[in-house]
Order: sequence, then structure tokens, then C-alpha cells
Amino acid sequence: MPAPIRLRELIRTIRTARTQAEEREMIQKECAAIRSSFREEDNTYRCRNVAKLLYMHMLGYPAHFGQLECLKLIASQKFTDKRIGYLGAMLLLDERQDVHLLMTNCIKNDLNHSTQYVQGLALCTLGCMGSSEMCRDLAGEVEKLLKTSNSYLRKKAALCAVHVIRKVPELMEMFLPATKNLLSEKNHGVLHTSVVLLTEMCERSPDMLAHFRKLVPQLVRILKNLIMSGYSPEHDVSGISDPFLQVRILRLLRILGKSDDDSSEAMNDILAQVATNTETSKNVGNAILYETVLTIMDIKSESGLRVLAINILGRFLLNNDKNIRYVALTSLLKTVQTDHNAVQRHRSTIVDCLKDLDVSIKRRAMELSFALVNGNNIRGMMKELLYFLDSCDPEFKADCASGVFLAAEKYAPSKRWHIDTIMRVLTTAGSYVRDDSVPNLIQLITNSVEMHAYTVQRLYKALLDDISQQPLVQVASWCIGEYGDLLVSGQCEEEEPIQVTEDEVLDVLEGLLVSNLSTPVTRGYSLTAIMKLSTRFSSVNRIKKVVSIYGSSIDVELQQRAVEYNALFKKYDHMRPALLERMPIMEKSASNGPTEIVQTNGETEPSVVEPKHPPPVSQPTNQANDLLDLLGGNDVPVIQTSMPTKPASAGGELLDLLGDLSLTPSVCLPTPQPPFLLDGLSSQPLFNDIAAAGIPPMTAYNKNGLKIDFTFERANPNPNIAVITIHASNTTEADMTDFVFQAAVPKTFQLQLLSPSSNVVPALNQGTVTQVIRVLNPQKQQLRMRIKLTYTHKGTAVQDLAEVNNFPPQSWQ
Repeated sequence: MPAPIRLRELIRTIRTARTQAEEREMIQKECAAIRSSFREEDNTYRCRNVAKLLYMHMLGYPAHFGQLECLKLIASQKFTDKRIGYLGAMLLLDERQDVHLLMTNCIKNDLNHSTQYVQGLALCTLGCMGSSEMCRDLAGEVEKLLKTSNSYLRKKAALCAVHVIRKVPELMEMFLPATKNLLSEKNHGVLHTSVVLLTEMCERSPDMLAHFRKLVPQLVRILKNLIMSGYSPEHDVSGISDPFLQVRILRLLRILGKSDDDSSEAMNDILAQVATNTETSKNVGNAILYETVLTIMDIKSESGLRVLAINILGRFLLNNDKNIRYVALTSLLKTVQTDHNAVQRHRSTIVDCLKDLDVSIKRRAMELSFALVNGNNIRGMMKELLYFLDSCDPEFKADCASGVFLAAEKYAPSKRWHIDTIMRVLTTAGSYVRDDSVPNLIQLITNSVEMHAYTVQRLYKALLDDISQQPLVQVASWCIGEYGDLLVSGQCEEEEPIQVTEDEVLDVLEGLLVSNLSTPVTRGYSLTAIMKLSTRFSSVNRIKKVVSIYGSSIDVELQQRAVEYNALFKKYDHMRPALLERMPIMEKSASNGPTEIVQTNGETEPSVVEPKHPPPVSQPTNQANDLLDLLGGNDVPVIQTSMPTKPASAGGELLDLLGDLSLTPSVCLPTPQPPFLLDGLSSQPLFNDIAAAGIPPMTAYNKNGLKIDFTFERANPNPNIAVITIHASNTTEADMTDFVFQAAVPKTFQLQLLSPSSNVVPALNQGTVTQVIRVLNPQKQQLRMRIKLTYTHKGTAVQDLAEVNNFPPQSWQ
């Protein structure tokens, strides 16, 4: 057979192809020739053929038929054959194919070869595609090469050891003795790969992390030598000595210093030196500074050092490179909660990033801007963010509007400013706001009694200008229906009142009913507003006519409303003024404030009783069941968050237990339910007079910085009821959030647990959380109680159980 063409000629030929089909034809023709050569066991040109096959593989054509030929080249004694064979194995083989196991013996022999370059080929291949089986078989050879004095082999062996540890983590301890002298090496390549190996071991094993913390001074010394060393052409990159090694060392220091005071203290000075001495004119310096900032933020660094890190990120925001600005914004967003004041100094630069053309930078700047909003800068920040809302792309409007709503609700300096801000959002991006924005704004307007005239006038003007923003139209319709009389009378004092007649107002609302822009929900708001105006305007006949028209609407919802309103005009006209009077001030929803949680112990089947004020927060069933075993034995009832209900015949017996306490059911309930033993205590005065019975307080729990004290009172009308007030305090440096106190008593007692004053126990004894427990003890038995405490402290969920048996005798006798 003629000699096959060289790789260079094949590349030149393929590049001359003008079409994909022509290239495919050339490849197929050459593959056929290569297959023929393989079948004839042509050892002379096997290396050349495999090299061409690898090039075709890089172009995306199938080359799997060359796998066994790669193994034959690896077994060859010629270095050129081995080099192509190992390269082919790394490209064509992986651990999913059993063929790769045939290489194990060849790699083992080559790892013990007399030539360092052959050993290097074997290490590269094992580190690239070695399976867990190969790693177990060859880890011993890798460990031997890691101890050799040859720096060329040591750096490759270190990287191969990283791959072995990733595949078989339990082999990590095998390499521990070999790591002792790695950081003493002068060769930068060995140092670099050694740091990578140490980083991998520390990330995978807490024991290794604790073991290698003693290397922090040595790592600091290496980093200091890199910074202070003069020009070295071998390692210099843009005037900085070996930036790749510096970055790797900084990453390892970040892992070693996290949550460790001594290690963090040892590296504070060198981090300050790196941060102040690194040149920022080139990207190389910026990479080192960014890694330094991440390290400072992750370890327990000094406050001055953290401010320095944030100032570096602030300088990054002024860089012309968009990638650097994006990295700075992302890093500031992660640190804004812990170093809020330091980040605030760069507020103007962050706000300027909202004008950037890059959408990624704009999104990060928007998120960071909302994180910086507080009570002191709310007006200025909202001005900038509302300007951004006006001009931003549609993809930003929903998130921006949501952020403005939340910030305004939390930090609004006045109700007028709050209303103006929300209306501005609805006017600008009404179609993008959240679904709950309409009821939230209606609630805000309703509760701002003094702003009703001003609000309805502003909303009426907005309707005249634009009816395309449906949430705005819905709020305006609702307000006109409620306060239309204030609009017509011109009672607005905050701004110059407008002159508008009843017919003009009705014209606007009727226009909403027929507008193509109005959604069915908006039409429902408009029809209801027109109906409400029948008690505020004198144009009742016109309103009757409009309502009757929609009694035959094709929209079922609108038709039903119109039919019901028509019935009000005809059959129940005497009730219409009372039914359509103004809405009362709305209470905050249960999610916005503390909710009463009632927990009882009883023997009967539990059933849910409607609460009188906010609905109770349902505790998960498993939390209640966790208290089943608190007291032990069979006398422990199930703790439930719902109220147990006795049969109707037992109602009188339960009432007798309360003495002369009056529990008259509300007259608005058509069928009075038998009241629970302690029902109504929270809605009526519990006792006429609270007498301090001289019962000494006690400490029920004191652990991990959380202290629970009990104080006692007794209800005068019924001395069998003991009132226990818990006082939870926190001596640690961090708040305890999501605080929940639960209690269980034997079944001979009855217990009611009211809602706590807060679910956050402030740090450093700066405040207490109080909660009232009412216990009925008709048999005057000694009080026993088991308590369960759950809270979150420094991001960790904590749960603890305790028994309280040392109650003062005065509390239960």
C-alpha cells in the first residue's frame, strides 16, 4: 500500500473544501483508508493514522474505531508512539467504556519508567480520565512520585493526586505524609499544584482542614515573598509576580481562615498588604484584588480590613470593563447585610450603574439599590429607582415595581408620600405589578382617613390621562365608589381642588365599562363603584339604568353583580344605604402582624373554632406531636393548636368552672356554639383586678444565651386560674429569630398559650419577648410542665426540650 498522507496534508486538503458535503466526503475517504491500514496491522504508520483520526474527532466526526489502536501505541516502546497513544486515550476513552481498564497495566509500568517524560505522560492520562478502579490500583505509584525530588514529576503527581481524591475520597490520608514538604519547594509549578492539592483536601474533609491550619504562617510567608520579590521574567505577568499562584494561595487562606479566629488573625496583615500594594491598572491585578476581597469577607477579619475590601469593590465600579463592574456589584450584594454602612458610602456609584447599557449590570445594580434603601435615604433612593422604572426595559419593570412597593411599605416617611409613590408606580408600570398590589393599596388608602379627598382626586386625574394600566384603573374605580362625594364636593386641602360634576364622574366609570382596554375584573370594579355612588350621588335613576343594562351581559360575573344590584334597588331598597356605606378601617392581614396562637390540653377530639380577631397560625402537626412524649406516661394529652369542643350538654359545666365570668355569645351568631373553657378571655377583660399574690418569679430555662423567666399572677374571679408570663431574653451577640415557645401539662390541667409579643429575641439583653400562659388547676395539684423551644440563631435552627417542676407552691395552691 502507498504511504498514507501526512497530518499536515490532510488538514490542508480539508480546508480547501467549499461545502460541508465536500468536507464529509474527504473525511469518509480518509477514514476508509485508515480502517484498511488498521486491519493490516500496519505498525509503521499507526501513529500517523491515529493523529489524523484525532484531528477528525476534533472536527466532530466519529473516531471510536481508533480506541484499540491507541492502546497499541501506549504499549509501544517509542516515545512518539506513546505520546500520540496517551493523547488519543484522553480524547477517545473515558471511564464509561471498559476498554480503558486495559490501560491500567501500561500506565503502571510507565509510572515506574526510567524516563521522566514517559512518567509525565502516564500521570497526565491518569489525572485526566482515570476511573475509580484505576485510581485505587495506581494511587501507590502516584504517592511515590509525589515524594520524588524531581519537580517536573512532583507537579504532575500533585495534580494527579487531586483527581484520585475526587474519585476515591477515602484515599486522601494516603497522600497526607507526602504533603509535609510540598510548600517548602522553590519551584513555582510544584507550589501551585501543591496548593491546589491542599485546597481539595481541605474542602473535602473537616479533619484535613483542622490539620492544615498550622500551615497558615507558611502560606503567608510564601505570599509575602511573591509580593515583595523583584522582577522575575520567568513568573512575571504584566508586572506582577506569578498572579496564578497568588490567587490559589488566597483561595486556600480563605478556606483555612473561615470560622477560625487564630488563622484569621495570622493572615490579616498580609491581606492588607496585598490589597494596598497590588497594581490595578491591569486585569491581572484586579483578579488578585477580587480574590483578596473574597478572602477578607469570608474570614473573621478586622472591621477596618472589611471597609478596605468594600472600597476596593467601589473602585471596581468605576472600571471601564463591564465584567469587573458586574463582579463588584455581585460581591457588594453579598456583603451589604453584614457591612451595610460601608456599602452605603458607594451609593451614588451604585445608582449610576442603573444607567449602564448592559442588562446584567442593570439588574445587579437594581437589586443592590433596593438593599441599600433605609429610612434615612428613602426619598432620594426612590426618586432614582422611579426614574429607572420609567426608562427600564419591560423585563425589569415587574421586579422594580415589587421592590418599590416593599421599600415604601417598610420605610415610608408619611402616608401621603407612600400613596404618591405607589400611584406613581401604578401609572408607570401598572401592567407589571404583583397581583396583591391592588388590595394592598386599597387597604393603605382606607386606613389613611385624612388622605381620602386628596387620593380620590389624584386617582380621578390619573383616570382622565390613561386607562390602559389596569391595576391603577381598579384602585381608582374603588376609590371613586367609596369617596365620590368628596371628589364632587371639592374638599381636598392638600392641593387645589378640581371642579367636577356627578355626571362627569359617572361618564368616566361608564366609559370603563365599555372600554376595550378594560379586563373583566376592571369592569366588575367599575360596576360596583357606580352602584356605591347611588348612595352618595343624586343621579340614582341614571345609575339604575346602567345597572339594569348589564343584567344581560355575556360576562357571567358582571351579569351576576348587576342582577344582585337590581334586586337591591327593587326588593331591598331600604337596606341599600347600610349595605353600601363606606368600608371601615381595614385590619392588617394575619401575615403582617403577630397572631394569637392558642394551644390547649384536653381529652376530647379537637375541632377548629373560629377566632375572634386574626386567624390562628396553624402549627405543623408534627410540632404538636413532638410534645406527646414530653411528660411521659399515659396522662399526657395531645397538644393542639385548635380549640377542643365539648358536646353541647357539657357547655354549662364548663361555664361553671369559670365562676361568675360572663361569656355571653355574640348576638351576630345565629347559632351559639358551646364556648370552650377559656374562650373569650382574650376578647374580654380577663379579670377586674390583678392582684399581685406575692408569688416569687422563677427561671425556667437558661442555656446557650437564652433565658426564660416565669412571673405569676392570679385571676381574682377564679383563683383556680394561674396566669404565667414568660420573659425570654438573649445574652448573645446575635438576634434569635423565628422564636417559638410551646408547653405541655398533664391532662388534669387546662392550658391556654396566647400569642407572643414578637418572634425575635433581641441580642445583648436589649429587649425581651413576653407571652402569657393561662393554666386552670381545679384540683390544686402541683404544677408540672414540659417546654419546647425552637429558634434560629446565626443562621442555624435550634430546638431544645426542658422540664419545669420547681414551681413555687403559691402558684398552684
